[in-house]
Amino acid sequence: MNRTTLSLIAGATALAAVTGFAVLTAPDPTAADDGVATAAARLPVERSSLLCPTPSSSDLAETRYTSFTPVTKGTENEGSAVLRPATAGRPAEEGTEENEKESEKESGEDDGGEEAAASAKPEKPVLEHKKEPGKPVTADTSGGEAPALLGTAEGRFAPGWTVQQTTEVAAGTGRGLQGVTCTAPDTEFWFPGASTATERTDYVHLTNPDGSAAVVDIEVYGKDGALETEVGEGITVKPYSSEPVLLSTITDEEQTDVTVHVVVRSGRVGAAVQALDDSLGGDWLAASADPAGSLVLPGIPQDATAVRLVVFTPGNVDADLKVQLASPSGLITPAGNETVHVKGGMTTAVDLGDVTRGEAGSLVLTPTDRSVPVVAAVRVLRGQGDDQESAFVPAAREVGLRATSVDNTAEGSTLAVTAPEGAAKVRVTVSAGSEGGTPATETYTIKAGTTQNIEVPVPDDVEGTYALTVEPESDDAPVYASRTLTAPDDGVPAFTVQTLPDDRGMVAVPHTEEDLSVLQR
Repeated sequence: MNRTTLSLIAGATALAAVTGFAVLTAPDPTAADDGVATAAARLPVERSSLLCPTPSSSDLAETRYTSFTPVTKGTENEGSAVLRPATAGRPAEEGTEENEKESEKESGEDDGGEEAAASAKPEKPVLEHKKEPGKPVTADTSGGEAPALLGTAEGRFAPGWTVQQTTEVAAGTGRGLQGVTCTAPDTEFWFPGASTATERTDYVHLTNPDGSAAVVDIEVYGKDGALETEVGEGITVKPYSSEPVLLSTITDEEQTDVTVHVVVRSGRVGAAVQALDDSLGGDWLAASADPAGSLVLPGIPQDATAVRLVVFTPGNVDADLKVQLASPSGLITPAGNETVHVKGGMTTAVDLGDVTRGEAGSLVLTPTDRSVPVVAAVRVLRGQGDDQESAFVPAAREVGLRATSVDNTAEGSTLAVTAPEGAAKVRVTVSAGSEGGTPATETYTIKAGTTQNIEVPVPDDVEGTYALTVEPESDDAPVYASRTLTAPDDGVPAFTVQTLPDDRGMVAVPHTEEDLSVLQR
């Protein structure tokens, strides 16, 4: 077998193409050279990209953006984080000679938007974060004309950069609290829990951060398999722009629960589903974790009055899953819903009722026999009668090295942490507030198989919104987390839930030449 090695620079370049640019430091020249590769170092990324979807079309919408970067050792002293409107315009700095010349050109024939993107004037930033990491910065907008946003963070603001978009809609379809963590661009997304039912208005928001058009396919799977779609293939998203796609324009079939699969043929996009209900409010449905044999859906609100689990398995192989709830006292099995059978290529939904029964809880899905990859999400209802509100909890990635939740308030935020496979210690840091205050850190032990709603000790001097950063103290057992944000309004228990996956602020870079012959297999 041919053995191939990649140098430090080549290896780091490959990693940078996926996760951003890593800060590179030379290997220690005094290290012993015994022919064995040194363990990879974790260094902070130098650039991060995030995309925020169009918040709302309602004239009654009030939207707040919150930007936060945790303090990370080893970063440069300079940098910034900027959010700009996603229009056909080029998101470059204003006033440059190049842009002044480009803006004077007349656009030619439609070529997918590249020429128009290069010639349009740049938009002014909606939010700029330049002072220092460790303190949130906010910006507000109102009405139904607010655009999607393209975000870039560089230097010391890049590692762990997190942006939350929170919208309050006072009345109408989708009224209530709608929250979403702005996402990094990617090429594939799964959304179990979407709907084409009459009472639902679901949009797939596609945002293109790049200077060339992206081409996207949207596939929809119902209870009997793939739904016939009319315009779901070859959707063009122009450069530096966002495209909301109404699900009912893709297929005529009405189904309560469907799984949406977004596949990017060329380029990359950010994707999220905005699920609006005529009577049950609305929220954003974030993408599920990648298909896997076991999944964790962390932090179902303890006062949930109804929980509906939606599961889908790609391919033609059926999956049989054990359903468990990680409660404060351990793993328990919901009566009457011990297992769920998921047919290959079909969406399956199960009503779990008030499964949490007033306690903290997370759903844990594991194979009963052979492992078959699945994706999953739950739709959660709070309240009773006409005063009900809905939100979603998708299957989550692990917290990993570090994860952050932003736009928290002292009375309206609940942090749920679960360790389904083994006991874990986590360090939780409350940042300074957006309007001042002192950060504080506390360590908590999460028992094996349990979920704990952590009462975070917010210092009295913290003003405005704050960030919560979760860091497991070891990698012995995986940890998952979510944050529930509540904002009751005239008897309606408005809420939204965001999971806390690893912030991907660090990248592994080899100290020396490392044997990567496995890549040649």
